[in-house]
Amino acid sequence: MTQLETGPVAAEIERRLRAALSPESLAVIDDSAAHRGHAGHDARGESHFTVEIVAAAFAGESRVKRHRLVNAALAALLADRVHALVIQARAPGE
Repeated sequence: MTQLETGPVAAEIERRLRAALSPESLAVIDDSAAHRGHAGHDARGESHFTVEIVAAAFAGESRVKRHRLVNAALAALLADRVHALVIQARAPGE
């Protein structure tokens, strides 16, 4: 994923997750268009995302701990800009 393929919020999500968790693979999917007219939709776009991430940091960790690691890396965005985040976090080999 490059800056040219994504909006600025998606690019920032990717940058923060790469810096915090050094993932082997990462996909940041903007689901915002599917939520137009719903509560939490932001007219600026980029308000709803799915993150698919595979990182060694998740090895041996519970699903809750994995989500907490992702949420911690994205805390400022979640507080201000991102309304909804679906997290699919796996360790390598899972």
